[in-house]
Amino acid sequence: QVQLVESGGGLVQAGGSVRLSCAVSGGTVRNYAVGWFRQAPGKEREFVAGISRSGGRTRYADSVKGRFTISRDNAKNTNDLQMNSLKPEDTAVYYCAADRLGSTSSISSAQYDYWGQGTQVTVSL
Repeated sequence: QVQLVESGGGLVQAGGSVRLSCAVSGGTVRNYAVGWFRQAPGKEREFVAGISRSGGRTRYADSVKGRFTISRDNAKNTNDLQMNSLKPEDTAVYYCAADRLGSTSSISSAQYDYWGQGTQVTVSL
């Protein structure tokens, strides 16, 4: 059974940085396309960033492009999201998700088979 566990969330001031990590157990991270999503209170879950199964292609939501970077560490079997220049509107619960069939990361949450429990990121003024 594949399990994803996010870590690294917390409280940060606007303009600061946070690095989230998604640890994969019961599977190998390079066998999945992985996406990061977030959900703010009262809002729908939205795509943030994704990385293809090969690790060679990444994609980002326009709202985070140039500030967030998704990466993979095959040795640690993790998928990370480096978030810089954080804004209060980045406040949300962040989830990582793995797609066992797709080769590229999808912006649709319906494409993903496995989800982590989420980690809270709060950006204060």
